[in-house]
Amino acid sequence: MSLDFTLNKYKELCEVISQNYTPITVEEYLGERPEGHIVILRHDVDRRPETALRMAEVEKEFGIRSTYYFRMRNGVFVPDIIRKIADLGHEIGYHYETLDKAKGDFAKAIEIFQRELEDFRRIYDVKTICMHGNPLTPWVNRDIWSEYDFTEFGIIGEPYISIDYSKVYYFTDTGRKWNSSFSVKDAVGSQNSVKVKSTDELIVLLENKKFERLCILTHPNRWSDSFTEWIAEFVWQNTKNIVKILIKKRR
Repeated sequence: MSLDFTLNKYKELCEVISQNYTPITVEEYLGERPEGHIVILRHDVDRRPETALRMAEVEKEFGIRSTYYFRMRNGVFVPDIIRKIADLGHEIGYHYETLDKAKGDFAKAIEIFQRELEDFRRIYDVKTICMHGNPLTPWVNRDIWSEYDFTEFGIIGEPYISIDYSKVYYFTDTGRKWNSSFSVKDAVGSQNSVKVKSTDELIVLLENKKFERLCILTHPNRWSDSFTEWIAEFVWQNTKNIVKILIKKRR
């Protein structure tokens, strides 16, 4: 049994997905509503876009297309990397955090959204978006759509709003664990959220085709290809998890 949350382990996950399911992007799911055993595979690129590129290359080996949501942050919004991932056949989306940036000011937030979306579309014709969930801020970025309509910007969907999770089983690696209690804003509030102890356990579920429809969310910065990176992320993530527990108790 190899170390969890490494690119080698992710390769094992991709292999079993390709053998047992039809992997699709968020745009494909929302636009085509395919039948059969499917996996909606998406990635929130919060940090380390170079790791996202390596994951995209692994997926390409197995004929997998997935969705990569990039934040508009220095060191994350790297046009060259975004283009390379798109050239591998993957969907690129906008990982917006405009209410956080505007400190809750909706009018300012939508101005930021429009400006940043235009910057993305100079590189890729973005059709889906996904909020970034910062556990340290009081705002939930998707709440902006209680005041505005993302379809007016040519957007067809947002995973936290547009996917019916009563029909799709949801798995997220938030907290560097699968569907853990450390999910402050990545949770979907569905009974179709099953806890698994490891990626190996998730792989067994996929091998057995236990669920017909799944959405798997990963954060590339949590998956490492060197032991030094693995240890650094392990320490950092466990520190964050302690903070998340304190935040949830306080709220």
